[in-house]
Amino acid sequence: MGKNKLRKWSEMDSWDFVIQPGFNEIFGKDFRLKGKWKSEFFRNGNPLVLELGCGKGEYTTGLAMMYPEKNFVGIDIKGARMWRGARTAHDHSLKNVGFLRTRIEFIRSFFGEGEVDELWITFPDPQMKRRREKKRLTSPIFLNSYRTFLAPGGIVHLKTDSKPLFDYTIKVIEHNSLKINFATDNLYESDYSGEILAIKTHYEKLFLLKGFPITYIQFEVNNEVRFELLEEKNPEQ
Repeated sequence: MGKNKLRKWSEMDSWDFVIQPGFNEIFGKDFRLKGKWKSEFFRNGNPLVLELGCGKGEYTTGLAMMYPEKNFVGIDIKGARMWRGARTAHDHSLKNVGFLRTRIEFIRSFFGEGEVDELWITFPDPQMKRRREKKRLTSPIFLNSYRTFLAPGGIVHLKTDSKPLFDYTIKVIEHNSLKINFATDNLYESDYSGEILAIKTHYEKLFLLKGFPITYIQFEVNNEVRFELLEEKNPEQ
């Protein structure tokens, strides 16, 4: 491991707003902050927003600067990428930002019923082969996890360059009669004027340079719905 990477690990360990739990802290049990992020971590009652697969944390930190009245937690398993967002939060003295290093599969161990108000999913791996459906972050399996901790009417944002993932997610939403607040298969040619236009991730900039249209969906999760996997006609798309 290079000196630069060692320096990053050391910095991550020194920042109290970066949480890196050991496997023994979450396997088969709840993490110590579950249900207590607002009261014990942020020490306020402000709305809690998660960025899943946050990468370099562009949305976590960008939205935190825009909305100081909300709390933001970026979640990813790759610490080297997360360091960039954590460094930004440190340099800007952002008090409404935290980072959690873990796998999304373990997310139910970290957040309690009704604790989270919004989720952002930005440019995830689309995992579009049929056998990979369970890995998609908007699959019914993950939605069933999210609904356990999203507040009633909790909002999910999906921003992706993958038209197949966009179409798949629309199918899941419609199949389960969820409310769509906004959806477009070409964000920058749409009439949307929200905050997402002001923040672009590293990957989004690359996709835009290549001329790929960016899709966006904002929908609400019904906590009473038990989601089921879809049967797709073209599983290899």
